[in-house]
Amino acid sequence: MSDLQIRDIAILHGASEEFFTKLESVGNERKLDKGKIVFIHEEQAENFYILMAGWVKLFRETADGAQSIIDILPAGHTFGETPIFEDGLYPYSAEIVEPSVVISAPLSLLKEELQSNNELSMNMLKHLIRYKRGQDRELEHMTVQNAPQRIGCFLMRLADSDSKGPVTIHLPYDKTLLAARLGMQPETFSRALAKLKEQTGIRVKGAVVELDNLEQLINYSCQVCSSEFPCKDVVSLK
Repeated sequence: MSDLQIRDIAILHGASEEFFTKLESVGNERKLDKGKIVFIHEEQAENFYILMAGWVKLFRETADGAQSIIDILPAGHTFGETPIFEDGLYPYSAEIVEPSVVISAPLSLLKEELQSNNELSMNMLKHLIRYKRGQDRELEHMTVQNAPQRIGCFLMRLADSDSKGPVTIHLPYDKTLLAARLGMQPETFSRALAKLKEQTGIRVKGAVVELDNLEQLINYSCQVCSSEFPCKDVVSLK
């Protein structure tokens, strides 16, 4: 499903060869189907997870049973690692949203490496700070962008930022989930997508979005943002 290797995982750059050897020895690689719950919010954390292929949804449930989506991560990310910095409980639930390959490994292994490896510690801190900046940027978008602009911004994260000609973007998961990820009701998302097509000329055919060039989205979606494309604070989903 993916050519991604453990040593390619950006947040683990700087880890020792001994760590990777142990990880390859004790790590449990599994293929998980859509809908599989990996762990539950406030469950005692024993493992951290490396997403080698697919997509995973991080969320919390509200008092009325609705889901508040924190993020939807693509391959190349880790999740469930932050309990080693906190109270030992998972701060969210994790659910597979597309067929995925996940490696689980003991949190104790990562904690031991962090305690003895300053390079990995600094690299992980850098990634956590960047992730926090990305969340701050999304809060800004919720305030200053309208719904069509937020959809456009998300689409740009799925595109090759160096593309100069026609662009084809494949939506990674269904539109209902995409709407929830962007904090919209499905009907709001549908209206906003129609407005985005009207304003930018993008073409949507099922899960495929086509546009003549990225400037169509950049000129429309970035006009009210304090950053410029490609946004340094928001991780590309490409």
